[in-house]
Amino acid sequence: MQSAQPTTSVAAPERFGERIRAHIAIARLDHTVKNVFALPGVLIPLSMQPELLNWQTGRRIALGFLALCLVACSNYVINELLDAPYDREHPVKRQRPAALGLVSTPGAYAQWLLMGAAGIAIGLSVSSMLAAALAALWVMGCVYNLSPVRSKDRPWLDVLSEAINNPLRLLIGWYMIPGVPMPTISLLASYWMIGCYFMACKRFSEFREIGPAGAAAYRRSFAYYTEKSLLVSIMFYASAAMLFFGAFIMRYRMELVLSFPSVALVMAIYLHLSFEAASPVQNPEKLHRSPALMAAVIGCAAVMIVLLWTDIPAVYHLLQPTLRPHLR
Repeated sequence: MQSAQPTTSVAAPERFGERIRAHIAIARLDHTVKNVFALPGVLIPLSMQPELLNWQTGRRIALGFLALCLVACSNYVINELLDAPYDREHPVKRQRPAALGLVSTPGAYAQWLLMGAAGIAIGLSVSSMLAAALAALWVMGCVYNLSPVRSKDRPWLDVLSEAINNPLRLLIGWYMIPGVPMPTISLLASYWMIGCYFMACKRFSEFREIGPAGAAAYRRSFAYYTEKSLLVSIMFYASAAMLFFGAFIMRYRMELVLSFPSVALVMAIYLHLSFEAASPVQNPEKLHRSPALMAAVIGCAAVMIVLLWTDIPAVYHLLQPTLRPHLR
């Protein structure tokens, strides 16, 4: 009996440490790279009013991104907790902490609420509009994961409801900057549709990887999809994204039309990746492992940043409307 005591005393801290590591893991800190989608919301208004770039704005941006990370991680916590039964049907996700039973359910619910509340509170210290955008992001996490809605189980709505986080992230970045008007609807719509494009590519890749029977067991919406329908949806979202982007460019900054080839290249490489086995498209936080995609993304971002701050009058001359005034 005495010899068993040390084993118990050592095992308890090990189990406690394992539980703590599991709760850190379900916050998916590596997924915070997705918050880069908030950066255009910061850069575009600053290109409109560069005089706003100062230490005070820098502080707002830092607090804003901290708040965004907390709210996004809160959404990941509830996602992993409620997806555990389905993740056990996935060849890779079955190794997630919640699927392995390493997570305390009451502790995870508390973690979800506390991280969300902390993020919104930090956002409120910056501005009420930032807090509202953060709250909307958190609510969409509930819509996506919680019954009775649980939009992730509904075909097409799963993509639309998850991708709406894209324009919400843009708004969050936008409201980190003080005193700027709300972004145009065309920009928000384009950002939503490009998010739908990325999500549909992810669904397509998962469907091909797991197969129709296994995919339906892992995600209910897959019971309604086919490879053909997913490819058609990818085409729709890509077309809609670029049409809305064009409308935004015509209204806001014509120079950005020169970025079209680089944007198209990123989208083409992303679609190509979705056909690969064990594609990183299924886990966007691992996309940095694709050198071709990273080179295209960095190049596209550089082109867009230059065009945001560089005036090219010839572009306006070339693209001005040619229809006679009385026919417009």
